[in-house]
Amino acid sequence: MMENKKTGFASGIGFVLAAAGSAVGLGNLWGFPYKTSANGGAAFVLVYIACVLVIGVIAMLCEVFIGRRAQANPVSAFKKVNKNFGWFGLLAITIPAIIICYYSVLGGYTIKYSLNSFAGNAGKFVSFAGNVGEVILYTVIFLALSLFIVMAGVKGGIEKASKILMPALFVILLVIVGFSLCLGEGVSDGLAFYLNPDFSALDGAAILAAMGQAFFSLSLGMGAMITYGSYTGKGINLIKSTAMICIFDSLVALLAGLSIFPSLFHYMAVEGISASELGMGGIGLMFMTLPMVFEDMGVLGQVISFFFFAMVAIAAVTSVISLMEVVTQFVIQKFHILRKRATLVVTGICFAVSIPVGISLGYALNGTEALLIFGNNWLDFFDIVTNTVLMPVCALFACVAVGWLIGAEKATSEIEADGTSLGWFRPVFEVMVKYVTPILILVVEIFGLIDLIAPKNDAGVRIFSGNGLGIVLSAYLLLGICAGIYFLFFRNSYTGTNEDEKQTDAIEEKEEIEAIKEAYTREL
Repeated sequence: MMENKKTGFASGIGFVLAAAGSAVGLGNLWGFPYKTSANGGAAFVLVYIACVLVIGVIAMLCEVFIGRRAQANPVSAFKKVNKNFGWFGLLAITIPAIIICYYSVLGGYTIKYSLNSFAGNAGKFVSFAGNVGEVILYTVIFLALSLFIVMAGVKGGIEKASKILMPALFVILLVIVGFSLCLGEGVSDGLAFYLNPDFSALDGAAILAAMGQAFFSLSLGMGAMITYGSYTGKGINLIKSTAMICIFDSLVALLAGLSIFPSLFHYMAVEGISASELGMGGIGLMFMTLPMVFEDMGVLGQVISFFFFAMVAIAAVTSVISLMEVVTQFVIQKFHILRKRATLVVTGICFAVSIPVGISLGYALNGTEALLIFGNNWLDFFDIVTNTVLMPVCALFACVAVGWLIGAEKATSEIEADGTSLGWFRPVFEVMVKYVTPILILVVEIFGLIDLIAPKNDAGVRIFSGNGLGIVLSAYLLLGICAGIYFLFFRNSYTGTNEDEKQTDAIEEKEEIEAIKEAYTREL
């Protein structure tokens, strides 16, 4: 059989950079800093790092192992564990499909802000968000970049792009950190807030926030690590690779904080305003607060703004290509559709849904209550459904699949048989994957549901939210639909493997060669 060059990672570093690119995204460069600012600063950072170790490393290792074990898409991978639980694989494909629809809108924002840096972004957020034509245009540009990378395949597209984009992101981030640390007044206060822990500022909510951030920032529970894991061979050390991915992801988040907090505190000191006046929470931190900071720095600030938002755009692209690959891989392997066509279909559907997402967000930011779902704009609704409710469920079952269905002891034996020596980590992993990590993920899920159904008011008292209940029921309805579709159409049918993808890739290559020959003949 022809060994196709598009299928599978060529090297361990290619896999690590691609998986790190999937993990590194807006959650690191935007979510981590604003959650740090809202939850006590340095103390939150320490808890976050601990959570990466006890939740992130174990859950990621489980997902990568499930993918490599099956050498197939998430549905086939979970079917190999147990035929009755393949629907979790379908859920793992549905989640990234939904995320692409809103993440691409934010990705378009980052491209717009990077290109517009020299004209000034301060105060432009609401007006841009309300300009439907511009929002759609930049969403198209962002999706097109991702489309071309995924079309080129795993080796020729995703791996090659990751080897260029991830080092570029890291270099840009280091430059911005260096600049921020040299700003002068207020920088020491920013460093003290970020690096000097005050554990009195840490409460239960902050600990839960750190657990959630560690979980979500690593792209767990969205099929990406299963898909990328399926493209790895036996020569790739899973323990070292997983550790390197988690370290790289956490390092980017920590450096993002180191670049943002000195800048913010410098701006506060120069302008004489407080943190509460500046408003460092949520989407406003990246698209409203930071542009004010950059504008205050003059011409140099415009340059930094360009590179900062270019860096964020790179992170968004590397995340979206992994999400797109999860869905595309399944379409190729199950339905034997050529990669280019499969990618076009997936991108087209996601783009169609992204249009009302962008419009709804624009309405919300401009104070218009329209296109809402259970009181939320479409972006927030999709984000809550996937991140808060469904992703923990998917990651939880990955741990259950490895720890209980396959069996922790058998799983570790299989990992070592493939050339990865666990050593002292073997008994630790077996205990963590069976008990500790699943319990912690369950805590993230339960408290996430509680905060939706009974959020706290300004007085700290929990009150029932009908909208929150509606979101939770919508999420679990989607989970039920995935299960229903699986048992009706996929349980007793063949759902494909990487070998099927190699065959379709070979057909695609043959068509390309024939097209080149035909074009050459016409020229003669």
